[in-house]
Amino acid sequence: MKKHLASAVFLIFLVQNICFFVEVEAGDGFIRTRGIHFMLNGDLFYANGFNAYWLMYVASDPSQRSKVSAAFREASSHGLTVARTWAFSDGGYKPLQYAPGSYNEDMFKGLDFVISEARRYGIKVVLSLANNYESFGGKKQYVNWARSHGQYLNSDDDFFRNPVVKGYYKNHIRTVLNRYNTFTGVVYKNDPTIMAWELMNEPRCTSDSSGRTIQSWATEMASYVKSIDRNHLLEVGLEGFYGQSTPQRRNLNPSFDIGTDFIANNRIPGIDFATAHAYPDQWITNSNDQAQLSFLNHWLNSHIQDAQYILRKPLLITEFGKSWKDSGFSSYQRDLLYNTVYYKIYSSAKRGGAAAGGLFWQLLSEGMDSFRDGYEIVLNQNPSTANLIAQQSHKLYQIRKIFSRMRNIQRWKRAKAARRGDWTGSNRGRRIGN
Repeated sequence: MKKHLASAVFLIFLVQNICFFVEVEAGDGFIRTRGIHFMLNGDLFYANGFNAYWLMYVASDPSQRSKVSAAFREASSHGLTVARTWAFSDGGYKPLQYAPGSYNEDMFKGLDFVISEARRYGIKVVLSLANNYESFGGKKQYVNWARSHGQYLNSDDDFFRNPVVKGYYKNHIRTVLNRYNTFTGVVYKNDPTIMAWELMNEPRCTSDSSGRTIQSWATEMASYVKSIDRNHLLEVGLEGFYGQSTPQRRNLNPSFDIGTDFIANNRIPGIDFATAHAYPDQWITNSNDQAQLSFLNHWLNSHIQDAQYILRKPLLITEFGKSWKDSGFSSYQRDLLYNTVYYKIYSSAKRGGAAAGGLFWQLLSEGMDSFRDGYEIVLNQNPSTANLIAQQSHKLYQIRKIFSRMRNIQRWKRAKAARRGDWTGSNRGRRIGN
């Protein structure tokens, strides 16, 4: 009886919070935002998903593509709906872009394959367009390219300031968004398999802790992306650190300042949703598991609250995890972290709140030992964590299903009222009976 009563209260709450979504876009397969929610074909959409930065890199070798297919197949079987991956590899070994504006077709075909496999398994993708770090080139490679062309640049942070470097980056945006997929025949900017573009993986500008440099850069680049592609959502790639716009929140940050501002950066026109990462084991290293979980609870609570009431945009936890390389690691502690993230997301979602999903770092297929970084999950080798992942997928699916049911009831009521109105209008003035 209690279970049915709780379900009834939940239904009433959902109806009150989401029935204004009944009038929504046509079912074109693109994910959009409406207030603090993601919407797909008129229904709520929740992103229970994963990171797999390696997808394009592995898929560029046709003999290795089975690993990509296996990852999507396993993910789909656990109800995962979104994959976040790199759409960059700048200079160095097996690059996508080996010089400014010059591209490796084999690598691009790898990304084509990734998107086609995601589509095959019903998974949306978030594509990141650049890296803050040196892995796969990053902002350092862009700055070095500009130096080799005569630009005098002081630091890698000039990526965000120098007009020549910004021109190289804009060219990369334009090239990726206008890419014709050799597997699907669909240009990327027209492909609903892509959920969103990400300006950069974890942008940081330590030379300007005020946040103004990244604010200006993200504003310019968001406008540029939207000038090419109005179909897709866009996010900055933020870790979620608070900045000068909310000094009362800065005590929640780990003890470093990297020149971003969760509130100001996410208020930029063209930025459609907020992101945060969660790595207590990296950010507060000299602390025990209990302290890390306490930090995580405060971190998630504040970001969910701020996304809902200040930003009025959905929030996606785009990276989280716990490394087995940490001293004293146990799978129980990792599952506790996953469960904390998932519970916060679910609790918000079932209240109609702004938390729209989480993407763990990272998913690997079997036989990928060289890609292990401590955070990896191989679903059939980590059964307790895989079970938590599947449970979260199911719970978020149930919320979406309830919403869909309520939306259909609302449609039926409106159609019935319209028919009644038509009948009344057509019979107005007639005599009824003898």
